[in-house]
Amino acid sequence: MTDQPPYNGPLGGTPQGGAPQPPGYPPGYAPPQVHAQDHPSGTTVLVIGILSLVLCQVLGPIAWIQGNKARREIQARPDVLWKNEGMITAGWVLGIISSVLLILTVLFVIGFLVIGVFFAASASIEGMALAG
Repeated sequence: MTDQPPYNGPLGGTPQGGAPQPPGYPPGYAPPQVHAQDHPSGTTVLVIGILSLVLCQVLGPIAWIQGNKARREIQARPDVLWKNEGMITAGWVLGIISSVLLILTVLFVIGFLVIGVFFAASASIEGMALAG
């Protein structure tokens, strides 16, 4: 028969049978507390993204740019736990969607104007041919 230490579970434990200690920390010390914080642009990016989709598509590129800037700042600070990263991502995505819709709207209006000018010019040429 061999002498083996008692099994104290996957996290280990104390020889006296007390509560297990988190691995990597000396007895009596707890892991450091991580305090999450809000990114200053979080609410702004989300509100501009929503407004760009609902009211004014011109705000879409602003939400896209501000969201991209905030996302880069978050990625540059991996040591900080951000509470509102999801809000920034949502506003950024809404800004992208609104910007795409804005581009499609501008292309549609330009195409409509080109077709209108084409038909107006062809009607004018036909009118001159019939008169002459």
